[in-house]
Amino acid sequence: MADKRKINPILKSVLELGPIAAFFVAYLQLRDHSFTIGGVEYEGFILVTAGFVPLILLTTGILWALTRHVSKMQIVTAVLVVLFGGLTVWLNDDRFFKMKPTAIYLLFAGVLGIGLMRGRSYLQYVMEEMVPLAQEGWMILTRRLTMFFAGLAVLNEVIWRTMSTDMWVNFKTFGLTIAIFAFFMTQGGLFKRYGIEEDPEG
Repeated sequence: MADKRKINPILKSVLELGPIAAFFVAYLQLRDHSFTIGGVEYEGFILVTAGFVPLILLTTGILWALTRHVSKMQIVTAVLVVLFGGLTVWLNDDRFFKMKPTAIYLLFAGVLGIGLMRGRSYLQYVMEEMVPLAQEGWMILTRRLTMFFAGLAVLNEVIWRTMSTDMWVNFKTFGLTIAIFAFFMTQGGLFKRYGIEEDPEG
């Protein structure tokens, strides 16, 4: 197995968040336009989605080439982007791409929930190197994150089904990112209580 390589954190953030920012900017430019391709009329949102799919694959590939590591969450996200993005373009129906966050968060919640039912924290396998916690801490954090992901899935469904595409794009670009950041910021007490100090000689 290839060793993980460290890269500049700014470059890593650009590769991970760049496609989302590009999607947002492109949508603002094309949202009021429609294009006829091969006799079929496509709204700007559809074309932006068509561009987002190869972009996410490209940046994920570059990230792997530079670090020799891509997280399981990133792989799952890329697969679902291809699946739902492809359906959106193929069927010329933006509802599929809007359902993608729902599928992602339900999948994450389901996997973590299955682990909890088995008395395990699958989250620990993904984040243990970044956040060393006692076992009880991992179980508590996993329960909280499972409920959080389920809540995001429900919220995404409510927003895309009841509000405008503009509102959903803003929610996807900013709302979800802020919500995830806020969630982990509010877990400071748990990290402090259950955190394990790394052995400096280890």
